[in-house]
Parts: sequence; structure tokens; C-alpha cells
Amino acid sequence: MTLTLERAQELLDEWFAPWVKELNLQVERIEPGAVTVRMPFADRLARGFGTVSGQAIMAAADTAMVLATVSTLDDEIEVTTVSQSISFLRPIADADTIIEIAIVKSGRTLAFANAVVYADGSGDAPAATASSTYAILRR
Repeated sequence: MTLTLERAQELLDEWFAPWVKELNLQVERIEPGAVTVRMPFADRLARGFGTVSGQAIMAAADTAMVLATVSTLDDEIEVTTVSQSISFLRPIADADTIIEIAIVKSGRTLAFANAVVYADGSGDAPAATASSTYAILRR
């Protein structure tokens, strides 16, 4: 199965909780094992200092990693987060958040993903890095 941009965007609406949908994530690129997602800047996602909250960044990265994991599978199989670790390197202020995902390994029951998070327009200066493990729920 090849997960298309259109289908990945549909999955955001079909699979995720209403509060995740409020992140307004936009899938910009998807290929097997790799995804780029944009989270548009919004005041409701910012802390009092005008920077995007860590909780929003972590949720966006997790959601993007789910899509990347599904892109490696033969079918649209449900996956769930087992663990996630994130390191915040610099704040994102008044800019969209860009999340680039790479699947490290996708096996029969587990997948491992890495994320690099950038402020749009920041070049190669990461704002955060994350890694996650996902359980693949084959029935």
C-alpha cells in the first residue's frame, strides 16, 4: 500500500482525537518511512511568551510519526505509541512548526521513529528532536 498525501490528510481526521485535529496539521510530504508535517502557528498553541508550547510540538511530532509508521505497512493498521522522548533545543516563536520524520526500523510488531522539528524559515537549526517507539496492532 502506498499512503498518498490525500489519504494521510484524511487519516488525521479519521483516527485522531478532536484536540489533535485542532493542531491543524498539514501533511506536506509522505513516502514510505518519511513524512513532513506543518503545524501552522496559532496563538492558542502558544505560551504566554508567544512561543509554541512544548505540549503542542510533542503531540504534533507523535501524530506525524504515526503517519510515517503507517506509511511503512502493507495496510492501514492501527499503531499506538509505546514510548516517546523529546529534547527541546530552542523556542519557536511566531512561525509555523515543521516536523520531519524518518522511520528507523519498522518490524512486525514494533516501529522506531525519529523526528526533527524546525521553525519555518530557520534553515537547518532544529528546535527539537524526538524519538518514539510504536506498537503495530495487527489483529
